[in-house]
Amino acid sequence: MSSRRVVVLGAGFGGLELCTTLAEAGGEAFDVTLIDKADAFVFGFSKLDVMFGRTTPRAVRLPYRQIAKPGVHLVRETITAIDPESRRVSTDAGVHECDVLVVALGADYDMDATPGLQEGGNEFYSLAGAERLASIIPTFSGGRVVIGVCDAPFKCPPAPSECALLLHDALRARGVRDGCEISFVLPLGSPVPPSPDTSAALEEAFAERDIALIAGRRILELDPGRNVVKLDDGGDVPFDLFLGVPKHRAPDVVIESGMTENGYIPVDSATLQTRFAGVYAVGDVATAGVPKAGVFAEGAARVVAQTLIAEGRGGEPPERHLGRGTCYIEFGEGRIGSVDIDFLSGPERTGTFHAPSPALRAEKERFGSSRRARWFGIQA
Repeated sequence: MSSRRVVVLGAGFGGLELCTTLAEAGGEAFDVTLIDKADAFVFGFSKLDVMFGRTTPRAVRLPYRQIAKPGVHLVRETITAIDPESRRVSTDAGVHECDVLVVALGADYDMDATPGLQEGGNEFYSLAGAERLASIIPTFSGGRVVIGVCDAPFKCPPAPSECALLLHDALRARGVRDGCEISFVLPLGSPVPPSPDTSAALEEAFAERDIALIAGRRILELDPGRNVVKLDDGGDVPFDLFLGVPKHRAPDVVIESGMTENGYIPVDSATLQTRFAGVYAVGDVATAGVPKAGVFAEGAARVVAQTLIAEGRGGEPPERHLGRGTCYIEFGEGRIGSVDIDFLSGPERTGTFHAPSPALRAEKERFGSSRRARWFGIQA
């Protein structure tokens, strides 16, 4: 019996976990092609480490060439077109046809969606942006800093809160915190809406550090000439340094494929299937009813992989996608807490907060090292 041809677009959390799980199934059941235009993977949390000088861009990059999985072929190509009807993918190097197509291309950043952001602000959600800020933040000695989330949804919802707390630490360590103001503008009503306890803990940490939280407000534009952020309630927030999270959207090639609605691919939240036969979407590119964070992309990919394995073996399908995951949160001063999120298993979404502790710091380190070992074969 011939192998089932699977093409996976994107080698992030979702794509890497999907390919690894299929490879573990053994045998020759799957012929998997993993396509990504980049040459390396970077954990999202590593960008804050780079931004605040705790590591270097080179140190956090995990080259894809280290991936060696049976039945998985990694190609570094740029996707130019996706035809979900025929499950045909065109790239700058050729054409890939398959029996199963999984789109895991993540979300792109739309700098132009917020007027003035490109000219007057800095984004810290890309590795390049974090690296640029690593040279700017150490030179900032006084004035007003605004950390602004330009729109929702956005990846890793706790990350902007972490940025505010780590910035406080960095300024205090240089003895310039008293001459600086930090404001945090957020379109959500609270830092982590599914978990009131987590939000309350972060808000308490902000208050202790004199960080002004402006929640429930959307940023309309930046006015670099006046150095103000214009909000949807008509208010202005002055800034000397703007650290922004740009508006997110699916990559252009995905939008052009006709798969998206309102900027993302709609899927069945239980199975991650799209409306096209044999086509799935996982992670930030999809609308699955869960946060846009790597751990949720990983869980969704595992469900898709287990579905394909069950189909090949004639077994029972896996448990439906439950939208569960743990997010680790930097509270500053070396302290790490966490929140266990459950979006889909019950009648309401929930978030259980765990206060910062040494055990959680060790747990976060294990989270990273276990994925490096599982996906790249890198042993700590």
